[in-house]
Amino acid sequence: MALKKFRPVTPSRRLYSVAEFSEITKGKAPEKSLLAKHSKSGGRNCHGRETNCNTGGGHKRRYRIVDFVRRDKLAIPAVVVSIEYDPNRSARIALLHYVDGEKRYILAPQGLTVGQKISAGPAAEIKPGNALPIKNIPTGEPIHNVELKVGCGGQLARSAGVAMELIAKEGEYALVRMPSGEMRKIFQECYATIGTLSNHEHSNIDIGKAGRSRWLGVRPHTRGIAKNPVDHAMGGRTNGGKHPCSPYGVPAKGFKTRNMKRTAKFIVRRRGKTAAAATTVV
Repeated sequence: MALKKFRPVTPSRRLYSVAEFSEITKGKAPEKSLLAKHSKSGGRNCHGRETNCNTGGGHKRRYRIVDFVRRDKLAIPAVVVSIEYDPNRSARIALLHYVDGEKRYILAPQGLTVGQKISAGPAAEIKPGNALPIKNIPTGEPIHNVELKVGCGGQLARSAGVAMELIAKEGEYALVRMPSGEMRKIFQECYATIGTLSNHEHSNIDIGKAGRSRWLGVRPHTRGIAKNPVDHAMGGRTNGGKHPCSPYGVPAKGFKTRNMKRTAKFIVRRRGKTAAAATTVV
């Protein structure tokens, strides 16, 4: 995949870039049986109160039902029919036709082509698109769509161009390096898919103009310090008056919000750290 740029005939076109979509199967409409309604929240919660003031509008989308589990299709081969664009995620998706007649979407890794046969299960080959238990995957292989709990479906490494690296195996746990640099232990019975996800140039796309953000459902952002005190915790103050925080007073910089009580024992090295944390599984 590459990026397409334009002649700078207007100021917004100078930096404007889009994906070429060269890997997308031409003339293929989405599979109707795998589409679902996707309602927009407009930044409101279940009570109708605005909890995100920068969300709203955007182009209409239909949700593609993607199979993140693949455990109920073990040893059943499938053929890749098309590589498609999904407006709800950054990576591409692939439409599979199983030999039993069922159709499903999966996340498409780099190198997956139309007509290729893939499968899931402990005996599957080590090639992009196949899903296996981590204990059956050789160390050093890039993996994505990795489960955190057995049978709950892939939760890690699902964005465009990312992959986790399988570092080592010891006992019933495997050591993996995440895209953020964090190293953690994952149960070897968890499933993962071989390969690096497609659309790796997604992070290099330049929005180019404000209107394009509105197409994506992103409304203009007003600095909290420019608001009145009634509208924001930082409103009505000078730049040195209060530490950066959310409209509700939660610190925004340097304040850790992640709950580490349940998962700290599985993290060997945190992201951004060069030395391993002294945390092991007991």
